[in-house]
Amino acid sequence: MSTKELPPLSGKVALVTGASRGIGYGVAEALVARGDRVCITGRGEDALKEAVESLGADRVIHVAGKAHDVAHQAVAVERTMEAFGRVDFLVNNAGTNPVFGPIADLDLDVARKVFETNVVSALGFAQQTWKAWQKDNGGAIVNIASVAGVSASPFIGAYGISKAAMINLTLQLAHEFAPMVRVNSIAPAVVKTKFAEALYEGREAEVAASYPLGRLGVPEDIGGAAAFLTSSQSDWITGQTLVVDGGIFLNAGVG
Repeated sequence: MSTKELPPLSGKVALVTGASRGIGYGVAEALVARGDRVCITGRGEDALKEAVESLGADRVIHVAGKAHDVAHQAVAVERTMEAFGRVDFLVNNAGTNPVFGPIADLDLDVARKVFETNVVSALGFAQQTWKAWQKDNGGAIVNIASVAGVSASPFIGAYGISKAAMINLTLQLAHEFAPMVRVNSIAPAVVKTKFAEALYEGREAEVAASYPLGRLGVPEDIGGAAAFLTSSQSDWITGQTLVVDGGIFLNAGVG
């Protein structure tokens, strides 16, 4: 996206975690495309720099660090405030799923890591943006959950449990932060990213055929949903989970 293609500034600012690639990048791209300025975070400095260059260095900054690190959370919010003077929107996308297998054999230390990254970090970032700007000025938070959080998810149980917790975190934050801040979550099915490629690699056509809409998701699908949930068009929506799944849940019907 070149600077010439960018719309006028909207006056709004977003912080998107885990946004050097994949869904987070797709969200950042959608917000920049409507005129928001954005701070993106992630673990890899080089990947973040590449993302900033692609998104537009005049409107996007980056802060590298581990999502569950409280110091990183504070620095990310501080730098966003220093660079742009506000932080209207928070999109909690950073996540991990380092284990594949039955939960009967799940290493509890791994389970703790999953929860630290997928749930506790989201709470930490929400606390930081609330105190820095949103408490007095309003805004919106979007948590990227998963369909694994609203159904059984064989072999990725720890991930699914953490995403169920994230959905409940959304409810708690929506209740506490109202009326100043709206808080919603998005529950995607399989989206074509490096993070999820183990779920479809080498058999994409087969997996996609099980979706009523005939394809897997792409980051832009989730970016569009996040843009909607942080727009004035969703001003009367809070505490909700928007399932973006290509119709896969329709297959649970009878017949």
